[in-house]
Amino acid sequence: MSNKNNLKWVLPVLFSFFVMSFVDLVGIGVDRVTYDFKLSSTMAQLIPMVAFLWFFVLSVPVSVLQARIGKRKMLNIGMLITALGLLFPFFVYSFATILVGFALLGIGNTIVQVSANPLLVMVVPENRSSSYLSFSQFIKAVGSMIGAPLAAVFALKLGDWKLMFLVFGIVSLLAVLWLGLTPITEHKKSTDTVTLKSAFSLLSNNYILLMVLSIFLVVGVDVGFNSFSGQFFIKKLGLEQAVAESGRSVYFFGRMIGTFAGALLLTKINSRSFLIWTSLLSILSVIVFVLLNSEITVLVFTFIIGLTVANVFPLVFSITVQQYPENSNEISGLMMMAVSGGAVIPFIMGMVNDQVNAVAAILVLAICMFVVLMSALKKPKTKTA
Repeated sequence: MSNKNNLKWVLPVLFSFFVMSFVDLVGIGVDRVTYDFKLSSTMAQLIPMVAFLWFFVLSVPVSVLQARIGKRKMLNIGMLITALGLLFPFFVYSFATILVGFALLGIGNTIVQVSANPLLVMVVPENRSSSYLSFSQFIKAVGSMIGAPLAAVFALKLGDWKLMFLVFGIVSLLAVLWLGLTPITEHKKSTDTVTLKSAFSLLSNNYILLMVLSIFLVVGVDVGFNSFSGQFFIKKLGLEQAVAESGRSVYFFGRMIGTFAGALLLTKINSRSFLIWTSLLSILSVIVFVLLNSEITVLVFTFIIGLTVANVFPLVFSITVQQYPENSNEISGLMMMAVSGGAVIPFIMGMVNDQVNAVAAILVLAICMFVVLMSALKKPKTKTA
């Protein structure tokens, strides 16, 4: 029986994208754990590092294992590990258990991201896969957006922000149960497997190398702003913690709107041109952001930064795959590995903040987007992207 056109199969897969958003709790974790344990900025940025490092280590091995056991089973394993990562620091709370918990969260999220997208494409009609993938990013953005206010509510009303871990952990377990009870017929192809050799050999192509670097940097920008913006608001503007954390939700709201606007604009604008302009606007937005001192205007530009970076990841991904369709599996593996930029860039920002100041740390993001812009301006030798 075909999986297509049946919401019975589509809905639990879509719900996995809500679970996918839980890795964005790294930002709230940085703010709250910094306060609870009086950490330096460098030490606090170990949280996103231990979460996103696993994308580099596990993306290709997971894709190989997935070809053997199936996407649905792999996705459920990822969501189960996500649940463990959320529940562990709730029941045993220390800086060490937070690091272990976020490491498990990162491992689970790596598996979920590798498995969820191809499984969603498998269960929806071919002519609607793009719209479903866009909608899946909307679901992910909703999950990312509600984390900060939920933590604030639990802290202010119930006296324990860590209840957020319990709630999201239970949601993850429910997602595992839902998908586990949903039979999905998968059609395995031997050509779907990715090997380390076939993937890494593509890095000899300078264009692919720059595009992979762009993914590394833009994910670093996303995680860096998520994990550091709260500290920036507190240190530069003197905002209270709950108010500072709300800025993170404004950023994710900008990303959510950006994905919808991008989907509409890309029907009329060339993908490469859109990437160039959105990269340029993101650089200008970050520079203006650090120059502002008004709470309202800073929040406005927080929204604009989210708006401008929202489409960079899917643009870089789709442009590269369209340019080299015969290597789509290897490119996918490399770009999922490049998500490990979310481990490196925030850590660099933490060191810059400790050695210089918060403004210099935020400007690291502008430098990253400048490199993305330079990469977008480069044309591949064989075709026009």
